[in-house]
Amino acid sequence: MFVISDYYLLGLTRSFYLLLTMRIVVVSLCLLIAFVVRRWSGNDYRVWLHALPLWVFATGIILIVPLRPESLSTQITAVAVATMGFYLLIPNRLTVVTAASLYLNIGFLVSAVLFAGLTPIGMLLLAVLLGMSNVVGFFALLRLERLQRKQYAMLYEERDQNRQLHNEIAHRQSLEEQLRIAAERDALTNLNNRGHFMKLAKGLLKRSQYEKVPFSLFMIDVDHFKSINDTWGHSHGDWVLTKIAGVCAESLRPSDVIGRFGGEEFVVALPNTSPSEAQMIAERLKMKVAELSSMEEMSKLNPSITIGVAATSADDVGLESLITRADQMLYVGKRGGRNQVVVCRDARSDSS
Repeated sequence: MFVISDYYLLGLTRSFYLLLTMRIVVVSLCLLIAFVVRRWSGNDYRVWLHALPLWVFATGIILIVPLRPESLSTQITAVAVATMGFYLLIPNRLTVVTAASLYLNIGFLVSAVLFAGLTPIGMLLLAVLLGMSNVVGFFALLRLERLQRKQYAMLYEERDQNRQLHNEIAHRQSLEEQLRIAAERDALTNLNNRGHFMKLAKGLLKRSQYEKVPFSLFMIDVDHFKSINDTWGHSHGDWVLTKIAGVCAESLRPSDVIGRFGGEEFVVALPNTSPSEAQMIAERLKMKVAELSSMEEMSKLNPSITIGVAATSADDVGLESLITRADQMLYVGKRGGRNQVVVCRDARSDSS
């Protein structure tokens, strides 16, 4: 843009070519530095590298005075505008901008005295004008940086509060989950406790009755559990309960629901399961528990279970009634020698 005015004022003279060369060098250096900053600087801020374009630009303005001393009056305006631009367009770098602005103003003032024959009065007026530009720009940038620091502090405080709030919400959700688990799970076996099992089983029974599909229920009792406690201690008895509970849970289908009914008794709800299918599942479960005897630490205990099974497809049968039937079959099995499955189909029963 300035080359056009240079050509209009100077024509194809030596001064024009010197100005053209100087402007090309300034623009090329600024572009090169911008490329270097983008390519190699990254997030690593280097003051000297980011300050170079200001010094190159300021040097280019200063060199215009010896090349075109007759244009001093127009260059004064350019220097004042450049000084304000340094301060206003490059925020958060007050030290760098101040140094570059002082270099531009002092260098321009010295060049004006040496090459443009500036008088002492003119030098004083020029120094006042440039000084005012620096003062206004300096305090404007200083105020802007203070406002930005205050805004950053407020933003950081807000983010910290949001982070604390997020952590508090996550902590409360964790506590709620722990309370929910404590309210629904048996502390020893990690199975559903009695209350939560009854809630789930009632829902499964109602759905089975609505869909008119069979529904079965197990009552499981660990054989000779009192003897285990008396012989090996209650801690060993608790360990046996957890092992049996784990085997039972792993042996059931995903749709089945198991819970600890109390003491050494467990209860299982099997939706969409006929009596014959329930008996097969119970036999498999009994066999899995018996296989625990192959474990070295279980070899002397020979753990076994007795299972009472009740099944129904009637619409008017409640969960409590099924539990009572299964419990009756359980005691039939215990009186019959334990380690067996006893099945009750509605009002009829048979054992195996």
